Amino acid sequence: MGKRRAPELYRAPFPLYTVKIDPQTGLIITAGGGGASKTGIKNGMHFLSLDLVGGVHSATLLHTHETDTRATMCMSLGGDVIAAGQDANCSLMRFSHHMAKLAKKPVAKDGAGDKSAPRKRGGKGQNGDGGGDVAQMKEDSPQMVVGDVGAVQADLSLQDPCVKCVRFSADLTLLLSGGADGFVRVWEFPSLKEKFSFRAHKDELEDIDISPDNKHIVTVGRDFECSVWSGDQLAVGLCWHENMPQITEKMYRYKSCRQVVHFLTAATFHEKA
Repeated sequence: MGKRRAPELYRAPFPLYTVKIDPQTGLIITAGGGGASKTGIKNGMHFLSLDLVGGVHSATLLHTHETDTRATMCMSLGGDVIAAGQDANCSLMRFSHHMAKLAKKPVAKDGAGDKSAPRKRGGKGQNGDGGGDVAQMKEDSPQMVVGDVGAVQADLSLQDPCVKCVRFSADLTLLLSGGADGFVRVWEFPSLKEKFSFRAHKDELEDIDISPDNKHIVTVGRDFECSVWSGDQLAVGLCWHENMPQITEKMYRYKSCRQVVHFLTAATFHEKA
């Protein structure tokens, strides 16, 4: 008997490329799309809440933000700002989530009371004279607002430009991106002024991260290389297979450097010291 499949929590109406969880609100943010091709598949982001009901997780769609002809291939969260890789650009959007309260005061049966309270028109009250309690109380409901902040061109490929990875620094002073052109680009945030850029890989980047002190950048690419950079200068290239002779150099490819950047930089430069 095979493994029992977990119940489906959510199904996106578009090709799903990236998912993030906002640590402040607990919102799940999904994104993707069909791109510029006229297939009828929309491009957008979904904001979902995750609840535990009767011991079973349930996801509720709170808001849909459409992104025109741009499919979102990757995302990074910096506080209330989303950096999204969309075609050649890194687009930035600010989102807010709050509970809206709307309470209407009941109208007195004799018609007196708060003049601002809305009255039901064309209906009858409990006594058939239209003077009953007609105002309703609206329950709290979550409200989402998403607005564009800006965009920077993060990939200069002549054919099929694509931003493959984006990352905010831990202190939210820098925004990094890696594209199909093999370049890393670093901007100051929130001004979006380019700080520096450099060719990190011969092929497109797969992932990027930055150390907590902003001194070292780790990149992985489709050229089977993983590198640690000090600014725009190569500090060390990593070879995970060098002690595994049974594995050839290009049998596997690096795909991600998340969660290991602090360990890699700390261990590498401790040995050099």
